[in-house]
Amino acid sequence: MRPGSKVKARVWSVDGSRQRLRMDQIATEEPLEIRLLAGGETKTVAVTMRTPGADFELAAGFLFSEGVIAHRDEIGAMAYCVDVDAAQQYNIVNVSLRAEAIPDLPSLDRHFFTSSACGVCGKAGLETLQIRGCPVIPPGPVFETRVLVDLPRQLEANQRLFTLTGGLHAAALFDEQGAMLVCREDVGRHNAVDKLVGWAMMAKKLPLSRCAVMVSGRASYEVMQKCLVAGVPVVCAVSAPSSLAVEVAAEFGMTLVGFLRGDRFNIYAGRARIEGAAP
Repeated sequence: MRPGSKVKARVWSVDGSRQRLRMDQIATEEPLEIRLLAGGETKTVAVTMRTPGADFELAAGFLFSEGVIAHRDEIGAMAYCVDVDAAQQYNIVNVSLRAEAIPDLPSLDRHFFTSSACGVCGKAGLETLQIRGCPVIPPGPVFETRVLVDLPRQLEANQRLFTLTGGLHAAALFDEQGAMLVCREDVGRHNAVDKLVGWAMMAKKLPLSRCAVMVSGRASYEVMQKCLVAGVPVVCAVSAPSSLAVEVAAEFGMTLVGFLRGDRFNIYAGRARIEGAAP
């Protein structure tokens, strides 16, 4: 059976001296193995802990943001694995490439496991971005302040699974007029962003050079790295950024906004893209 995005659980609710047993809904966290197929060869790229749903977008976004593929047309097909135990077939995505062989990339040799709260070595991460040739994001567009301060309201209104479970991150993509294009949720903030990037790649909308991404938690290195590869110029977060997130934004010409709540926010980099905030 295909795993759902939420499951029921029996919980004891304690309120002072009162206790009661009730049913609650919690966010599903299960592994997703991403495999590449090409030239008769199969190779596992990664196993990531995720919330089931939009798995093909997650796989496509992960492969793109990690530099395994550069274009949508490199993917021939994506399908769940049917050659395993029925309980696991929806936890494995096979990505068939049009290439004659699986690319010989260092990232493929890691066979890495990523948790729902993945972290990387900061200095090595920045050097990797520079080695991959990620360009500095060009100037523009300019977002009006009234547009920015409305993003959290729209994000919260579309966090349907969070409303039920209280245990998911969300990432949403907006155009420069503030219209939401797509919203995705996951137990991992980096997975939620991968799902956005995967959606954009599959729809042939990359690069996202006129868009902003809003995340429900903090702005981490992973979030900035994936947005940079997708060409996103503006990244906003409800909470704080990490030091490395600020460093990535400054290094690659991105706008980074944190603590975006109500009509207040902090600009950590790229002030020129915020109307009325530019020097």
